[in-house]
Amino acid sequence: MRPWFILVALVLARVGFGYQFQSVAALGPDLVPRFHLSYAGFGSLIGAYMLPGAFVALPLGLLGRRFGDRAVLGAGLALMAAGPCVQLWGDGPTAIAAGRAIAGIGAVAMIVILAKILADWFTGARFMLAISMTTCAYPVGMGLTQLILPALAQRFGGPAALLTNAVLPAAALILFFAAYRPSPHIAATPRRFSLPSPRECLLLAVSGMIWTAYTAGFSGYTSYVPSALALRGEGLAVTGLVMTIATWGNVPATLFGGGLAGRYGGFRIFLIGTLALVAGFAGTALLDAPVLFAVAIGLLGSLHPGVIMAMGTLSARPENRAVGMGIFYTLYYAGGSVGPALCGRAADLYGGPAGGLLAASAISALALPMYWWHRRLAARQDTLVQA
Repeated sequence: MRPWFILVALVLARVGFGYQFQSVAALGPDLVPRFHLSYAGFGSLIGAYMLPGAFVALPLGLLGRRFGDRAVLGAGLALMAAGPCVQLWGDGPTAIAAGRAIAGIGAVAMIVILAKILADWFTGARFMLAISMTTCAYPVGMGLTQLILPALAQRFGGPAALLTNAVLPAAALILFFAAYRPSPHIAATPRRFSLPSPRECLLLAVSGMIWTAYTAGFSGYTSYVPSALALRGEGLAVTGLVMTIATWGNVPATLFGGGLAGRYGGFRIFLIGTLALVAGFAGTALLDAPVLFAVAIGLLGSLHPGVIMAMGTLSARPENRAVGMGIFYTLYYAGGSVGPALCGRAADLYGGPAGGLLAASAISALALPMYWWHRRLAARQDTLVQA
């Protein structure tokens, strides 16, 4: 039973990760006018959560090799819980950005080690199930923000609503420390600094760029669709429905996509998912059918995240996975920190948040050539499982 308790803790941590990242975007219709933010400035405030990861993901992977999974992941969850409390000292963009940066560093430590722990405790079909569960937990957290935060902000104010960011990481921290032990199935490796081979580094970098294109495009959509719908005169009910379908639809879709990938191959599932995202983001921007496109995004567009995560995790040998995921997430965080700001710049140039949605569509399309490149590289690497 221990592996499943560990999995529950990691799923809860990933839900908290999605909740924290999306919290500012969910309050965007209130924050933008209150602080007189441009859309580019609003995007930078969202990206503050991701920015530290571009600098600390690889060092944290090395620290995971040196000090162990329990210490690094536990410290990460503690920082995720502490970051939102910084906002007690101020309600302005600076305090919000500082709290998001601290929590974001904690999130880096958590997700860099998370994939390694899953690979240590789960193999074969159970690994694909476990990684799909943790992957689809992130959009669950994103969906919760739209259901919870606007109502809380209306009743208790924005600062009180943002403090709820600490709840899920704190719960995950308690459960993780109670359940985690090193896997008996993995031989102990020397706790020293080391790097994957050059070919592993290249595979990890390319798979990280694929994940970046997927997540940056998706975060661009979730960051600007509330503002786009508010500008069209839609109420909280419609916006909440769109966000719930687009995010919570990930749960059955990602789990189902993992099973389909095992039967029909990762490439077909990846292609369907990516094309659905590109069309769904652009369609939301250009046409007045947000619920229809949310269905396409949440169901078809969410078939392939588990495929991408499996590619990244299996791009390095077991002894190099902590460091390898540091490389993977360095690319992810670099893209995730600038993606919302780029979409915001596009929104400013376009004259409205729909421009951010069009930019999200273009970013998502970049995953296609990156995936093809990874497949060609992985075809010559015998130790990897190709998606």
